[in-house]
Parts: sequence; structure tokens; C-alpha cells
Amino acid sequence: MTALTLSTAAASGLRADAIVVGVAKGAKGPVLAPGAEAVDKGYDGALAGILETLGASGGEGEVTKLPAPSGFKAPVVVAVGLGAVPDKDEAYGAEALRRAAGVAARALAGAKKAVLALPITDAADVGALAEGAMLGAYAFDAYKETGRAGSAAKNGKAPLVEVALLGGKPRDAAHKAALARATAVAEELNRARDLINTPPNDLTPEAFAAVATAAGKEHGIKVQVLDEKALEKGGYGGILGVGAGSAAAPRLVKLSYTSSKAAKHLAFVGKGITYDSGGISLKPAGHNETMKCDMSGAAAVFAAVVAAARLGLEVNVTGWLALAENMPSGSATRPGDVLRMYSGKTVEVLNTDAEGRLVLADALWKASEEKPDAIIDVATLTGAMVLALGSRTFGVMANDDAFRASIVEAAEEVGEESWPMPLPEHLRKGMDSPTADIANMGERMGGGLVAGLFLKEFVGEGITWAHLDIAGPAFNESGPFGYTPKGGTGSAVRTLVRLAELTSAGDLG
Repeated sequence: MTALTLSTAAASGLRADAIVVGVAKGAKGPVLAPGAEAVDKGYDGALAGILETLGASGGEGEVTKLPAPSGFKAPVVVAVGLGAVPDKDEAYGAEALRRAAGVAARALAGAKKAVLALPITDAADVGALAEGAMLGAYAFDAYKETGRAGSAAKNGKAPLVEVALLGGKPRDAAHKAALARATAVAEELNRARDLINTPPNDLTPEAFAAVATAAGKEHGIKVQVLDEKALEKGGYGGILGVGAGSAAAPRLVKLSYTSSKAAKHLAFVGKGITYDSGGISLKPAGHNETMKCDMSGAAAVFAAVVAAARLGLEVNVTGWLALAENMPSGSATRPGDVLRMYSGKTVEVLNTDAEGRLVLADALWKASEEKPDAIIDVATLTGAMVLALGSRTFGVMANDDAFRASIVEAAEEVGEESWPMPLPEHLRKGMDSPTADIANMGERMGGGLVAGLFLKEFVGEGITWAHLDIAGPAFNESGPFGYTPKGGTGSAVRTLVRLAELTSAGDLG
């Protein structure tokens, strides 16, 4: 894991593999960002012109490398694009800093130490740069052959080892707190990425539950695991029905972080399908290869609860991981079967590939029994949401418009793209079943909204609830960008943590 430090030393005297400066896109060419002054002085004030000669424009994500000035102990200067120059009297936004730090960290894979001489005006900037650097330096190498250093290669290079934030104040309480927060959140988000990227033959429901149990012991979180016998005894028909076709038995995991100063209780519920073949309604060729990511919601919930514990937030947070493997076999649930859910409601299964809503339904009703102040579920639930919002934005549905707006605002604050979505009541009729209380499928058009309406049926009366469909941004199948790697992204972790922080501070309605 990349180590972070704060430094007020002179840029020229720092021993590192590279010094990173920011460059923005101005009306007449590249413009150096604050923080680059000392480095620019080493080039006699000509750095912007040199970068322009080398083809740099300052566009977001752009990387330009050049030899460091004479007298600098670092051999290389890396200029990273920040995008457009801010308006007069405005600073660079947190997300621009986060992305620039992430791009720089990825560009310096193989280096031992980098110094970021990027804009820092306050503690929020320290947090953004630290978070971006740690997330950008991420690499999943657990299954790659190790080299001499005992660290697997990332495109032939190990991840960046250490990052110093130049301009960050080591003795400033706010700066130290921002660094500590960024470290905790980024480490847990990266752990979620590790889980998402782990092959499904190793990350079974039982194995995931074991990871949660170990983390609970480490961070003072109470963990309860319901195995297949306990699930059967308790009547969890949704989770059992989805896992019926697999040799790897399902689990329901409860993680409880409590604070003696808490005035509110949040419940997070995560879809944890450790592999989704579609079951009897088998997915077509080309749609199975990335289905290890179908537990991304549970990974996000797990990471958020652990992060809340590490940050010592004054809010009680309960995480529910609904874990199952959806496989076809002679014992698998069939289209046309009727399951009796934990709530007592019956569901006619019309499509076994609409399985996430079944495991979530049991977990939502169980979470409702504790009467939390709010429930938020997170799931890679529908391809329809990807069609609606693309691969970088998750949809937010809720039974309370103000709460939905608060979640969208919190997501924007931490740099996650989301969009408010409705729950049209007229779509509920499409899930009417002649055999059971409800079917697990409805109208095809608006399928993401139909799934949200299904989940709403299993939220306890009077409880504020929201549903985050992260099917698009949970797994990046294209190239890396900003601080986002290829593969598991850890989508929604930062939004959940921010919601917990706001609740802790009494600022979430």
C-alpha cells in the first residue's frame, strides 16, 4: 500500500524519483498551477513554455515528463494536466486534484518515491491529493508471478511506494486529520477493489464472510454470520433460493459498528453475488466473464463499515452482506418456482438472472427489523441502469425525495457520479403474479426502475430508504482514467462513508 507523508521542504532538496507539478489549460496555452513555483524557478521561469514545446496543453489526464533542472535531487519532473484554469478567485476543485494525483501515481508505477508539488490551499486539498494518489497507485497483483522484490508487477512495474505532498503541513492538525481520513478511506476502498477482482473460485460466500470476520476482529466491529442452516431455520427464502444451485453455500453477514456517542443508526445493505451465471436463465456468451464483480455492492458496504469504524464516526452503522453464488444445476431454482421470503411474502421467479433483488429483499427486511433511521442498499442490479446512465454513473432511487437529493449531493462532493431516478408507481402492476404476492420481473422498459420498486416492497413501513444501482461504474472494462483502474472500482464506498460522516455530524436529514 502506498505510504503518504506531508512535507514543507524545498523541492530542489527532496530525494525522490520524480517531482510532480500541475499544469492547466489556459486560453493562450498551458499555465502552471500553484505549487510549481520552485520547480519553475529551476527552469528560469520557462517551464510553461518548455511544456508547450513538448506538446503539453494542460488537458485533464495529460502527462509530460522532462529532466529535472540542474541542482535538483529528483531526476525527473512530471507535469500532469488539471484541465481548465479555474475562474478568477477560484481554486482547483477537489475532484480535479484527485484525478491529477491518481494519474501521476499511475504514471510513476515502478518508482519508489514521488513528490507531489500540486495545489494545496487547505486541508481539503490535502485530503483530495492523498486520496487520489492512493487510489491511482492501486494494482491488483495477487495472482501474478512475483519478482525479486516479492511484489508482482503492474505492466512490468510495481506500484508507487511512497508519496510526499509538498505544501502539506506535518504539524497542522487539520492537514494531519485530512491525511489520516484519506488513508483510511482509500485503504478500505482498495480492499473492496481487491475483493471485486478476486476470482470467484477463491471468493465464495464463505470466503467473503471469513474476510469480514477477520476485519471485524481487527477494527472492533461485531460480525455475525448466518450459514445455510441458520438461513433455512430463519426462513430466508430469497438468499437460499438464489444459492440453491451452487456447491458454495450462501451466507448473510451482519457487521455492526457502534459508537457510544451515536444519536443515529444507518443500515447499509449490499448485494453479494460472488458469481452470477444467470442460473437456469443462463447468461449468453460474452456476458459471463466479468460476473465476479456482481458482489461489488457487498464489497462497498463492507468497506464503508470498516472505514466508519477506523474514522471513529459518532453514528451506529450496520452492514448487511447478502452473499450467494448463482449457478445452474439440478438443485437450482427454476423459472416458475415460488419462493417464500424472510418477510413472509411470496415471489414468483420468472427469471433466475434477476437474482440480486431476491437476496436483497431478505436482507432489507432483516435490516428493517432493527428500525434504523435510514437504509441504503447498493447493488450491481440491472443492465437497464447501464443503458440509461452509461458506465460511470450510478442511479439513486428512494422513498423520500429529500433523502435521494442528499445522497446525490454527497456523491458529488466525494467525486462519484450519480443521478436521481424515479420510482413510477404505474410500473408496479407489471410485477403482479397470478400465483404469488409478487413476481421478480415486470415491464422490460424501465427495468432498473422496476427493480427499485421490487426492493421497495421489502423495506419496513416508515423507514427512509434509498437504492443505489451501481451496475455501470462498479467494474471498469476499458482503460484506466484518473484514479480509477481497470477492473473493480470500489464504486459507492466514498458516498456511503460521506453519508455516515454527515449523519455523525447531524447534517444529514
